[in-house]
Formats: sequence, structure tokens, C-alpha cells
Amino acid sequence: MSRDLAIEQHKQWLGFLRPDGLVVSSTVLVEEQVVVEQGQARSFQQRLLEHLETPPASAVDGTLRYPPFITLAREVLEWPIELLEGAPGGPPLSDDLRVRLDDLGVELRPTFALRAAKPEDPAKPYLMLVTELSRASLDGSAPDLDQMPAEGHRDSKDRWHATHAERFERMLRDLEIPLGLLVTSRDLRLFYAPRGENSGSITFPVSVVREVAGRSAAAALDLLLSKSALFTRPSKARLPGLCAKSRKYQANVSTELAEQVLEALYELVRGFQAADDAARGDLLRQVLARDPAHVYGGLLRVLMRLVFLLYAEDRDLLPGSSLYLGNYSVHGLFSDLRREAGLHPDTMESRYAAWPRLLSTFRLLHRGADHPQLALPPREGYLFDPDAYPFLEGRPSAADPIDADRLPLVSDGCLERVLSKLLVLDGERLSYRTLDVEQIGSVYEAIMGFRIERATGPSIAIKAPKKHGAPTTIDLEALLAKKPGERGKTLADLALRKAPAKVAAAIKAADSIESLNEALGSLRNLKATPRIVPKGAMVLQPSDERRRSGSHYTPRELTEPIVRTTLEPVLARLGDTPTPEQILDLKICDPAMGSGAFLVEVCRQLGALLEQAWVRVGKAPPTTPEDDLRRLACRTVAQRCLYGVDRNAMAVDLAKLSLWLATLAKDHPFTFLDHALRHGDSLVGLDLAQLKAFHWSPEKQNPLVSQAIERTFEQAIALRREIQIANDTLYKESALRALLAQSEQATSSLALTGDLVVTAFFAEEKPKAREERLAHHETLAKTALADPASEPARLARSEVTKIVREQGLVPFHWAVAFPEVFWRVNPGFDAFVGNPPFVGGRKTRGALGDRVFEWLPALHAESSGNADLSAHFYRRAFDLLRDRGTFGLIATNTIAQGDTRSTGLRWICTHGGEIFAATKRVRW
Repeated sequence: MSRDLAIEQHKQWLGFLRPDGLVVSSTVLVEEQVVVEQGQARSFQQRLLEHLETPPASAVDGTLRYPPFITLAREVLEWPIELLEGAPGGPPLSDDLRVRLDDLGVELRPTFALRAAKPEDPAKPYLMLVTELSRASLDGSAPDLDQMPAEGHRDSKDRWHATHAERFERMLRDLEIPLGLLVTSRDLRLFYAPRGENSGSITFPVSVVREVAGRSAAAALDLLLSKSALFTRPSKARLPGLCAKSRKYQANVSTELAEQVLEALYELVRGFQAADDAARGDLLRQVLARDPAHVYGGLLRVLMRLVFLLYAEDRDLLPGSSLYLGNYSVHGLFSDLRREAGLHPDTMESRYAAWPRLLSTFRLLHRGADHPQLALPPREGYLFDPDAYPFLEGRPSAADPIDADRLPLVSDGCLERVLSKLLVLDGERLSYRTLDVEQIGSVYEAIMGFRIERATGPSIAIKAPKKHGAPTTIDLEALLAKKPGERGKTLADLALRKAPAKVAAAIKAADSIESLNEALGSLRNLKATPRIVPKGAMVLQPSDERRRSGSHYTPRELTEPIVRTTLEPVLARLGDTPTPEQILDLKICDPAMGSGAFLVEVCRQLGALLEQAWVRVGKAPPTTPEDDLRRLACRTVAQRCLYGVDRNAMAVDLAKLSLWLATLAKDHPFTFLDHALRHGDSLVGLDLAQLKAFHWSPEKQNPLVSQAIERTFEQAIALRREIQIANDTLYKESALRALLAQSEQATSSLALTGDLVVTAFFAEEKPKAREERLAHHETLAKTALADPASEPARLARSEVTKIVREQGLVPFHWAVAFPEVFWRVNPGFDAFVGNPPFVGGRKTRGALGDRVFEWLPALHAESSGNADLSAHFYRRAFDLLRDRGTFGLIATNTIAQGDTRSTGLRWICTHGGEIFAATKRVRW
């Protein structure tokens, strides 16, 4: 059987069953030669049909049923009963297979446990746990796996608002047995829930596997759960091996998809360039002249909107009506574009129906709808706000109405290619149901760190020197103008790569644009620039930082243990039964959050604790079936407990998207996060002590600033507390934005005060000049604090803005941004987690600039200029923790070596810190 046919057959049953999360990958199945054989599939389905049971006459549901599981295991799946604990004739079920949740009044215990014939690890003898739910009910119907157990099937002490599926998954995780089967007479659900990773499941409804059309689904049941699948195949081809390998393969999927998303961004740039050309420059002329970054931000926003829609559609969080699917669905649009591309390939670049359809979908998500077949809550939030990037709709400004004649002429061909990059990987249609939120976030980190420029001459993109790096666009005309002997060095400086000798000789000999382009042929990135870009056209140019780095997937198997270990001492101090108020009072921050992978994991872990606490004290808020208690708990944690900072404004948006995907509820708007996820440089700004001292090296307080802090913080905290406890049924997003604006207005003079301190340092080169500048700025600060509306205050803001722009600064004053964290008893964060950027030793000067290189030792006493940047993140986190707080940050092994060690860990340990956990030599 050909590989393509084998993959297609697996895709068929995966399409039938629509797994939730990742269990097995079709590619891995084929690689391990686990394929669907039609004869065997028919034989297995026939054996299954012979054992299905007719429902009793009283049953509401009259379809055939699965037999009792012991019959299914013995007669259909052919499991060896002597290895099935709890089965008649088999060994008794071990008493160790119990999970007691005393605070919830629940004990979890499987019905059966399947042992391995020859376990690799004697301490882990089990292949799989099986729970068979009661087949008896008043109306003869089977239990719904996604509903809570009925009253008659729960212990009177049971206070857990969790579904059958959630309870079963909890048991698997606590017993550290990743594979499990949850069984009713109607459904078999296979779980894969490895510790520290997201779970996946596949449900086999009897109504599907018994039909002729469902033969492939029946075949999958055989391929995954038969005796052969569990015992007799080569170990890598057995179910545990297939599941484990599929998870490793998924990391590769993330990397490959990240590259394709970057290619989709290039496609959008070309598509809008063509639309601008069609409008004779009227579409983008003003916005490019005013702010080219706005165009880049808008195109990124389109890709973020698309990924949100693909994820939400695949997880059935958007309407499934024919009205939505036929007119608004992104999956539906892609199918239509593919069909049209097959029928009319020559006209796709001159057809423009798809872009207005997408714009309609974007507006629908933002404003909502109450049509009977299109019921959607208004999501609000920045993501789908049509006024955030009006040029996407052909509007000069947010105040202008939509004009159908001015809509951008983005071709159907462009959008078909963009959606192909997002939905097709290695020829396979990608399901976002199988992607973790962390994977989606890491994929979109790949398109951060670029800028839009106008080509200064005929230009091409040169491949990145690093695998998964970003290509750099160079001006062929400018390179040709260099002396032949200087061209190789110029290319190396621009693209960070040295041309091979043969290519270097051809570059040196080139005497025209055409010959130079030909000489560079092997170095060209044709996906970024398939053709030479003409002068004046838009090009996507990576920042220096983006050129030097690749995109990296931060998997949950890395974030989960770091978050768990970091929070253990914090949670231990709350005792065994923390109250909801104690949990929601925790403040956890990622100082370089990127796509928010660590915050998503904190959200999961604290959300689970909050859910238990609500149930334990009997104060669980009311929920709907679509908005279960765990999801509500996670949304509440996101709004109350999580904080993050990143110097890349686009990363802040991406972190919000990640948390929205992790907390998404079908009938609710986005969780409000603008008050807690902020744009700024974690290392360039003041903490509370520095702010009070009006100096980067605090010694004594400045009375005027201290009084202003006390006066303004109380007002700001009250407003921010109102945001944090807001219920989205009572508060619209616009109201929360207004509260945030009032809070920031209250602290605006303090923010200006902090900026005056920072800019005094960065505006001058010498210590004496900095102190003199600071004295001048102190006069401005006193005036601004006394009368924020005065002319001197306006001049102070103008001076700060000028220096900030010149130096490329994004000052971030922690106490001003998060006053409720630093103006409380025992001020500071309870914990920091994350993966701060790595810059080695003195490379910080080149990467961050002279002033930042000088600022860091001023910020952190007894630090060395040879220390890695990560040591300064360790110091910053330590300084911003409350008493007995913790942090868990990733670093390379140099964190414990030389100047980096003395700047970071040694200083911390000699100033009251303690290393309570360290993991070394982790391969990534």
C-alpha cells in the first residue's frame, strides 16, 4: 500500500471520530506500518456486530449497544483475561489503584486494569485503566461522558462538579497511568494523558462503528485497542509507543507549521502590495508614510484572527449551522477556494470575493449576532476590532465608514495560499483540535520581530544562516554598486552569512542586476521573494534579534514541571485546603512572556485548585454546560492572578490570544487582560524603592514622590480591583477599558516621574552628567506631580518622549503598572516563571546597545558586564518578589558559571535567597 493511500485511510477515520487533542498521528501510524487492511477491517467489524446488544424495550434510545466491557475485551478485542485485573477469572483489582479526593468527597477507582505482559519498568506494570459506567438508568439511556454523574450514581458526600470524563482523566494523571478507556453502552473513549502534558481522547460511538460507512472507525478500534495493538506488535508499533512518538512528532509539526505561518505572512504582504498597486497607492500611502509598523501589525492581526477562528471552529465553539458554515466559516471558505482553484486556476488572481467574506466574519465575531441560526456573543476585545486597523477594510481612518468600492482587492489566489499554509502540512489537512495552546502560541512567535520597509531598489530575500531563522531582504542595486571585492563582506554584514567560495566569486564577477541575482541563486529564499521585488514595494525585514534566533516550541512537558515546582512552596503555605480568596490573591508573573506558554500553564494549575476550592466551600458560581466550572475558574484566574511583560508589543497581543484560547467559552466574550499583560522592558524601569528615591540606586526616599505614590495608588488600586472582580455578564469590555484608562490617568504623573529618572540616565554618557540631568528632571517631576496639566509638565513629557524615541526605550515601572501587587501587605509577586531571553556576556552591548549595557550594573549592584542577560532577569525577579516568594526561570548552564554566577545566583544566595530546586542538562 502506498504511503499516501495509507495516510488517507487514517485521515478518513480521524475525520469520522474527530479526536479532541492528540492521541495518535496518522504519519506516525504509517511510519510504524500500522495500516488499515480492508479484509481485516471487515472481519473485525463483523465480529463486533455479532456482540452488539439490542436495547431493552423501555430504552429511549433504540440503537444497538456495546456489550458489557468484559465481553468486548474477551470476544472482540481478544485481550488476555489473565492480565486484566478486576475481570472474572482474572487477578483482583489492586487496592493501590485508588485516588482519594477527600476535600471533594470523592474516591476514584477503575473497574479494570490491564497489566503489561512484560513491563519494562516493574514499578509501572499497567498498560491501561478501564472504567465502565453503570448501564442502568431510569429511561435505559447511557450516561453522557461529558456530563456530571446523575444524582443516583453519586455518593452523598460528592461535591465535585466534574464530568465523567474529567474524573477519569484526573484518575489517570494522579495514578500516572497515561492510557485509559472510559466505557458506556453507547461510547468507548480512549484517553492519552501523560503527566505534564495536555490530554487527548478519541471517542468511538457505537452508532458510527456499526455502520458500513463507519468501517474505517471500526478498523481504528482494532488498530488501537486489539490484542495485537497492545501486546504482539513490535514495541514502537504498540499503542503506548504510537502515542509517545506522536507527541514527539507534534513538536516537529509546530516547527514546520511555524515556517509555513511565516510564509503565509509573506503571502499577505504580497497580496496587500498588489491591492495597493490596484488602488494606485491610495490604500497604503498614508499609513506607510505615517507608521509602517501599523501595516505589519495589521497583517499579523489577520493571521491571529484566522488561527483563533480555525481553533474555535475545530473545537465546536462557533455555530455549526448551515448559515455559518456556508457564509462565515474559515474552513468553509478554504474548501470553496480550493474547489475554485481546481476549476479555474487561471483566474484566481483576478477574483476578489474571499476577502470581503473574511471581513464579514471578523466583524461578526467582534459584534456578535442574535439570529436563530447564528447566535454569537459579542467577543469585543482588540482581536477582531475593525477600528484597530481600518486599512484592512480600505478605510483611511477608524472614523470613516466602509465603502464597498474601496475594499482592498486582495485576490482569492492570495487567500487560498495563505489558508493552505495554515491548514495543510506535508499534504495533510491539519486539525487545530490536536494542537495545544502552547503550540499555537509558539507557531505565531515565528512571525514576531519584523518590520515593513519599502524596497530601496530591486530586492531579494537571502536565506537565514540558522535553521528556522528569518531571511533578510537585500537591495541588489546597492550591492552591485559596491566594489567587487567588498560585496562578499557587505552580504555577510546584511544577511549574517558568508557566501561559499563559488558563490562569492560569482558575486564578485557580476556586472548587472540579472547576473548578480543569478549568482545569489543558491542563497535566495524563494518563499519570501519568489520574484525580484521592485523598488518601492513592501518588503518584510527581520530585526537583528529575529535574524539571530530561530523559532522554538516551548512544550508543556517543560512548562508544567517548572510551574508546579515553583508554586509548591507558595501553595504549601496556604495549607491543604486553601480558600478561593487565598488562591485568587496570588500574583504570578512572567517577565518576558513571549506567547504566554508559562502563563497558560499557571492558569491551568491554579484554575484546577480554584475549582476544587469553590466546590469544597460550597461557593461554586453557577455555570452553563458550555461554560463548565473548570473553564470559569481558569478565566477567573487569568483575570485576577496572572501578569506578564514583554518588550515586543506584538508578543503581548499573542500572549492574550494564548490565554483567550485556553479560557475560551462559547457564550462569553474574551477575558479582559489589558490591565495585567503589558508592553515594556522588564529591565529598563524602576521598582517601588527606586521610584520613591527618584534614583536608579535607591538610598533614601524623595518625600514628594512618596506622598504622590500613597495618594494616587489608592485610587488606582480601587479601579483595578473593580476590573479584576468584574463579571462579564455585568461589565462590557468598553466599560473595563474605561476603568483601566481612569486607573492609568491616576498614575500618569508617577509614570512620567519614573520615565524622568530612566531618561536622565540614558540621555547622558558620563555619571556626573547623568546626576546633573537627574537634578534637572527632579524639578520637572515636582512640577508634574503638583500640577499634571501645567505647561512644565507638558514640556517634561515632551522631553521624555524625545529621549525614549532616540534611545529606542520601552521603560516599564513595575509598581506603577501593577500597584495592587506592590502596595499591599508583604508587597511583590508571589512567583515569577518563564524563559527570559538569552544573550551571552558582553554580547549584551551589541545586542541591547551601550546604554542598556551600562544601565544593568547600575540597576544591579555587584554585577559584571560579562554576565549573561539571564542573570539580570534572575536579579530582577528576586528584587520584585514578596517575602517567601519563589521564581522558576529557564537559563543555560552558564547561569552557574563565572561572572554570570556571581552576578545572579551567588548574589541572590548571599542576600536571603535559596535554591530549592534545580534541573541541569535538560536537552531542548
